[in-house]
Parts: sequence; C-alpha cells; structure tokens
Amino acid sequence: MLGWTVLFLVIALVAGLLGFTGIAGAAAGIAKVIFFIFIVLLLVSLVSRALKGKAPKP
Repeated sequence: MLGWTVLFLVIALVAGLLGFTGIAGAAAGIAKVIFFIFIVLLLVSLVSRALKGKAPKP
C-alpha cells in the first residue's frame, strides 16, 4: 500500500511540473488518503500484535 502512495506522489510531482494542476492536486490528495490508511493499518497491526502476547522463543 505504501507503494501506491509513492506512485501517486510521483504522479502528482510530474503533473505539477508539467502544469497540470488539477491532476496534480487529485493525485496528491489520493496519495495523502492512502498514506493515512497505511498509517492506521500499521497502528492496528502493532496494537493487535502487542495484545496477542506471544512469549518469545527461549
């Protein structure tokens, strides 16, 4: 999912350099949304892993 964020960020940067401000704004907005979804899923994964409480291997 982080790969999609980077892809949309690159699209936004290229479109911004070429002067396509509408496309650049849309791609940047999509990149932000996907990035925040990634962060939320990462936090949920970390919390669920911590609550699962597996003992370390001896």
